[in-house]
Amino acid sequence: MYNAPQPKLEDLPTNKQLGRMSIIAVIGAAFIGICAYLPAEYGVDPTGIGTVLGLTEMGEIKQELEAEAEADRLLHGEQEESSFIDRVLGSFISTAHAQEAWQDEIVFTLEPGAFTEIKATMEEGATLTYAWVAEGGRINFDLHAHAGGQDVIYERGRGQTEGEGSFETPFAGDHGWFWRNRDDEAITVTLQLRGEYTAIVRDE
Repeated sequence: MYNAPQPKLEDLPTNKQLGRMSIIAVIGAAFIGICAYLPAEYGVDPTGIGTVLGLTEMGEIKQELEAEAEADRLLHGEQEESSFIDRVLGSFISTAHAQEAWQDEIVFTLEPGAFTEIKATMEEGATLTYAWVAEGGRINFDLHAHAGGQDVIYERGRGQTEGEGSFETPFAGDHGWFWRNRDDEAITVTLQLRGEYTAIVRDE
């Protein structure tokens, strides 16, 4: 095994030489920072060397891109916050509006093969708005009316799970739905109504 020869004392740099080399290194680092780093990163060129080398233009482009990115971040951040607030407020407003809008909500359950009629007593030219949803299966219905020898069918559905709409009555009488469950499971229907009617009539 060979050991490296130890250097002679006269070959080692003196403290004065080490200090001089440290000063040269600091000056060199400062020179590189001023002449290369500042122009290339920030577009700042106090010596003009960065412009000659094309570094200043590079730094200016970087600064423009960072400014644009920051502007986009601020813009998108504000939009996301605004959208979140709008969604929350919209949810509260929609819920409050829905609770105020419907005059009546009728919930009923039909066993397999069962049927029922739910109608609103209305005058001629009156309007009814409705929405309904069936849970547990699909349901059949006829939306109609008949009175005094007159009859009208507004809508028919087979195997439906939801519906909404409105109609205007051509004559006075009871206008509404005949519901029948043709599925093998019980079905629960929630019916919401709003309009010009004086009573809700249910026949089973």
